[in-house]
Amino acid sequence: MTINKFQGKTESEAIERAKKEMGPDVVIMNVRTIKPKGMFRALKGVLYEVTAALEEAEPEKVVRAEVPVKQPESINLAADEQIRIPYSAPPQQELEKQAEKVLLQLQKQGAKETQDYAQSNQLQSSAIEERLDSLQSLLEERISAEKKNQEDGLGVSDESKTKEGFSFVKMLYQTLLDNEVHEKFANQILDELEKVSGKGTSIDYILSHIYQKLILKFGQPKPIDLDGGKPKVIFFIGPTGVGKTTTVAKIASRYKVDEGRKVAFLTADTYRIAATEQLRTYASILDMPLTIVYSPEETRDAVNKLTDCDLILVDTAGFSHKNAAQCEDVKNLIGSVSNDFATDVFLVISATTKYRDLQEICDIYQRFTDFKLIFTKLDETSCYGNLLNIHLYSGADLSYTTYGQNVPDDIEVFDTQKIVKKLLGGD
Repeated sequence: MTINKFQGKTESEAIERAKKEMGPDVVIMNVRTIKPKGMFRALKGVLYEVTAALEEAEPEKVVRAEVPVKQPESINLAADEQIRIPYSAPPQQELEKQAEKVLLQLQKQGAKETQDYAQSNQLQSSAIEERLDSLQSLLEERISAEKKNQEDGLGVSDESKTKEGFSFVKMLYQTLLDNEVHEKFANQILDELEKVSGKGTSIDYILSHIYQKLILKFGQPKPIDLDGGKPKVIFFIGPTGVGKTTTVAKIASRYKVDEGRKVAFLTADTYRIAATEQLRTYASILDMPLTIVYSPEETRDAVNKLTDCDLILVDTAGFSHKNAAQCEDVKNLIGSVSNDFATDVFLVISATTKYRDLQEICDIYQRFTDFKLIFTKLDETSCYGNLLNIHLYSGADLSYTTYGQNVPDDIEVFDTQKIVKKLLGGD
């Protein structure tokens, strides 16, 4: 008989998991409620655990004869027989020494990886401390205000008896939720913090740990890389109205004016005349070639004529991600470029779009291409949780953010530290 345990947010969810893994013939032997534990238990929900059993047919027993191992009385180097040397377990003290060495090595390796990551992101200590100090001051002010309200009799509750550290974590957790970080990811951060904190943990440590965890979760941003030697063809895809054409113009201006690169425009957005004219205006101002393409074949031919360019930016038509025919068109467009060119795809999405809609958009496009993420319209929202949500949900690298209509301004490489500060309630 095989016995396993399964958990879920509801009893039916736990039973469904048991049937999915062990089969429809599984027998539910017991159901129990698991209450959360730890210093942050008030922020977690109740889980249900079912004990499931499955009767299995006993396999046929195979009887194996014991073959005695020949122990040679002496070692003959000329013998052609296998010599077995009895294993002697090392003493406990030696095992402990070996464990200490391995642990020390892992600690050194972890410290080196953390240091390398910090150097690669160019996180200056003074800048981090300044950001943490400002965040700590802001959050401590909120806690003080909450305590004052409680002392004045405004909302006295059991939470007034909690320790300062717990109040601080609760404030951070609520701040993440207020910034529309999905509850799943906020709980992950909370669980990771609980593993390394305990009684008497300082507020400085809590804030520093969450700050660093969020930095690591966002990862290193990946902007356009022109160091490959081949001309780079960049496709910009995404739904309507997110600002793809303006984003294309901003990036073109940066590489043309600031870096002196040779850049060309291609537009496959033949559905909107205004988009073509807008890009034509930018091309004229920047003195860059513009080609209008209507099919994958025309796209391939146009790219083959631009082999002297460093960067070819392709603006695609915006459409509903639920339109299967237009999704197929974009897939064929991306696949039309030959291997003589390096290609990259950027999914342009608005920071103001609902999380569920962003999930559907990413799911559709991930069916036929890999992409990096560009978030637009950061100036139109005060909640930045979707930047973390979609990065963790899709696994796609972050690249740029835009925050206005000005060309070539109002665009920057994803600033991880600034976004994390905003997620934690800073300005």
